[in-house]
Amino acid sequence: MRILLMGNPNVGKSVFFSRITGMRVMVSNYPGTTVGFTKGSMKLGGEEVEVIDVPGTYTLEPTSKAEEVASEMVESGDLVIDIVDATNLERNLYLTLELLERQIPVIVALNIWDDTAHRGISIDVARLEELLGVPVVPTVAVTGQGIKELVGRIPEATSPPSPRRTRDERWAAIGGIIKEVQTITHRHHTWLEGLEDASIKSLTGLPIAALVLAISFIVIRFIGEGLIGYVMEPLFEHLWAPLMMKLSGLLGAGGFWHDMLIGKLFDGEIDFFQSMGVLTTGLYIPFGAVLPYILSFYLVLGVLEDVGYLPRLAVLLDNLMHRIGLHGYAIIPTMLGLGCNVPAIMATRILESRRERFIAATLISIAIPCAASQAMIFGLVGAQGWRYVAIVYGTLFLVWIILGLILNRTVRGFSPELLIEIPPYRLPLWRALLTKLWMRVYGFLREALPIILLAIFAIGILYTLGVFDAIANFTAPVVSGLFGLPKDAVTAIVVGFLRKDLAIGMLTPLALSASQLVVGCVVLSMFFPCIAAFVVLARELGIRGLLMATGIMLAATIVVGGLLNLIL
Repeated sequence: MRILLMGNPNVGKSVFFSRITGMRVMVSNYPGTTVGFTKGSMKLGGEEVEVIDVPGTYTLEPTSKAEEVASEMVESGDLVIDIVDATNLERNLYLTLELLERQIPVIVALNIWDDTAHRGISIDVARLEELLGVPVVPTVAVTGQGIKELVGRIPEATSPPSPRRTRDERWAAIGGIIKEVQTITHRHHTWLEGLEDASIKSLTGLPIAALVLAISFIVIRFIGEGLIGYVMEPLFEHLWAPLMMKLSGLLGAGGFWHDMLIGKLFDGEIDFFQSMGVLTTGLYIPFGAVLPYILSFYLVLGVLEDVGYLPRLAVLLDNLMHRIGLHGYAIIPTMLGLGCNVPAIMATRILESRRERFIAATLISIAIPCAASQAMIFGLVGAQGWRYVAIVYGTLFLVWIILGLILNRTVRGFSPELLIEIPPYRLPLWRALLTKLWMRVYGFLREALPIILLAIFAIGILYTLGVFDAIANFTAPVVSGLFGLPKDAVTAIVVGFLRKDLAIGMLTPLALSASQLVVGCVVLSMFFPCIAAFVVLARELGIRGLLMATGIMLAATIVVGGLLNLIL
């Protein structure tokens, strides 16, 4: 048996899914598309049934690829749990009527039920159930209220006879239903609703946005540095380093396997940044230097998501984003890129046109440093003074704006208007927040760790074969002449294709000045994305789009790196 979870965007569908499946999930792409869906399982009457979290949609008459996939998936389901936002009943019922017309068994979860009382909304559930002809159960997915009752009533799901209607006939039918089942009483705004209004108006919203983002990055840095200084560094220095020194003695200094696994020793000791061994630098970079920032970033991002602030930020920045060929919702993948470019590029699927997806993915690849890279930028450049960190981020922000303006004028296509549901502010449920944090961190480690270990191993072999010396000689006019960096910096630039954070870390032993570090970090941030992001970029944009994005990367990196070197 296959159960489909369907509903409008931002109705709590994913939280509902995690409740009934226990997060035993698998994420897949719908065949022939890049639109993803989540699949899990649950026990129903002693039988294990498949549960699919269908992409959010407002209608089965698709206007985007995600809605097209949702419409097609209806045909493959045995039963639909229709997640309806009880605080926006009129709009949500449009999809409900369309599902009933498809003659598939339906049960309605009247979600966000707790907010109806806060908003002065009263719904006659029994009458609504009678009018629709299917079971209707009030639920609060974030707390689990009503979930058990709904699962127990799944066998009652029915497909009552429902004639095909036109769009106008559906809205007329919805109007009649709302008139019979819903009453709204007047009440005064709460302070939280006042904050909701203030955070979406330009005059007050922009200062609030600046404050929220500033606090977010302070918290990210505080948690990240705290984890590094008090957890990761002591673990590596006092527990892992002695074990590696014993292994070094067993392998014998100078041998091939010693150089591959342990790397070089400095004054008879392991330097986790410079040794370049698979078991030293290869493990320290992802776990010791990067994971703390990944944890802190995704924790803060999860809070902003669950509180309901990100959709408001999207609406607030819609005018700015339209100037660079996007609409406000593109701020979501852009912010994801500050954690990891891979899910950020994949998240561009939420954008409706191919033009938007190309511009957003290209800008993310060039001007948005991932959390791993930011960890290294904070560590290396921050030691020289925070004004240099500001120069790095200021330069990348200007590149994002200017390059976006250029792409908006040169890339053909259209950017549709922003149509987005804005949920009310809610306190996040920590269980759901931590579950989402674990899934994201696990995904990062599963994806990044093998690549980093392979990169370290490959670098060791390339060093042995003298490949980097040959590349350094060939690119010296650009690296040394244009960027003002020593010839050895080409090694870091080449390694940047494998892993950005590792490449930035390789600037450490070059004894660069503060200005050179700024140029090096900007060039490495803008140059080719890491190989994982590069592969995803190819999959999302196609070969032609990838080649176009690659050309833009190269040109932008050379121009910006050269200008920055001249200015500094």
